[in-house]
Amino acid sequence: MKFGGTSMAGTERIRRVANLVRSQAAGRDGEPNEVAVVVSAMAGETDRLVNFCREANPLYDPAEYDVVVASGEQVTSGLLALTLQSLGCSARSWLGWQLPVKTVGAHAKSRVETIDAPGMLDALGRGEIAVIPGFQGVSDEGRVTTMGRGGSDTSAVAVAAAVGADRCDIYTDVDGVYTTDPRIVAKARKLKAVTYEEMLELASVGAKVLQTRSVGLAMKEGVRIQVLSSFIGDDAPPADELPGTLIVSDEEMDELVEKGLMERQLVTGIAHDKNEAKVILTRVPDTPGAVANIFEPLAEASINVDMIIQNVGRDKGETDVTFTVPQADLARAQALLEDRRGEIGFNRIITDSKIAKISVVGVGMKSHAGVASTMFRALSERGINIQAISTSEIKVSVMIDEDETELAVRVLHTAYGLDAD
Repeated sequence: MKFGGTSMAGTERIRRVANLVRSQAAGRDGEPNEVAVVVSAMAGETDRLVNFCREANPLYDPAEYDVVVASGEQVTSGLLALTLQSLGCSARSWLGWQLPVKTVGAHAKSRVETIDAPGMLDALGRGEIAVIPGFQGVSDEGRVTTMGRGGSDTSAVAVAAAVGADRCDIYTDVDGVYTTDPRIVAKARKLKAVTYEEMLELASVGAKVLQTRSVGLAMKEGVRIQVLSSFIGDDAPPADELPGTLIVSDEEMDELVEKGLMERQLVTGIAHDKNEAKVILTRVPDTPGAVANIFEPLAEASINVDMIIQNVGRDKGETDVTFTVPQADLARAQALLEDRRGEIGFNRIITDSKIAKISVVGVGMKSHAGVASTMFRALSERGINIQAISTSEIKVSVMIDEDETELAVRVLHTAYGLDAD
């Protein structure tokens, strides 16, 4: 079971979480469950800790940053263990270095490599509930590491894989995965099941329900995920009986369709992301290696580049290159490119952070033509201009003005017949 920051925001909510954990551990028909719980920091706590780091030293050392921001989850794991004990449960916390959760990669962006869980498995076998702080691990050098924002989802899936869990229940402030954000489209529908591949695309293009890396890990390890809401009554039925959203393999999805429990949709969902920024480099030499000179320094700095367009230059031998990066990395990307201006040979950098990416996702696209043309026609009829396009086998994404985000999502949700009756 994994609980996010809003579920852990304060002692009252932690008590509610403890009751959910206790009922899941009790199981049904006298058959108790072995339960491991992964927790996030209290809502807003990580931002508060990040601000402390910036105030202390704007050019902070990522290793010390990890020490500071990992403390948020340490607090909630201890508090949940204490609350469970007050309810008569046997429980203890297992910090990232105690399991240990061994990680590799850069500080603040590390990845789980292995989890040594025999000690915790013994404790689970004795009926003890394990409470694990998400988002954190330990490097080969013995330093505390963190996995990036939303990393607790990855922690939960990694723990589930390490202990061979039957299921990984991710409790959030929403009760499942919807066809789009219900706050934008009132007629959005909750999905009974989504494939790993679809969820991976939805997560990567702005759906906030799960972190991308956690879905990729679940797909690789075959961990069944269920997305549920933690904001339900203490006397609610166990998670096994709650209608959340299951994230499953293609094979399991086919079985659900065959049993009549799911319908095959051409488009599964529509996601939006306002956290992108556009970068245009003008008059780049149209020669071999020029594009590599642009993107190599960004890759070395772990800055993800998404949409890339190389325009045909007006003057022979020159071209404009347009691409998008996360808004948070825009200043760093700009500085890196300015440092390499001579090597790359561009004329000007033009940036725009007032853009949004709208994506249409669905495995049905693999076998049906016309998904992209429906998107382009629906947007053009409402006067929404497309600045860039990128596609994958099951996704079409477009870049538009940020001001038109909500309108675009509503228009497309209707165009693909996703509105609830």
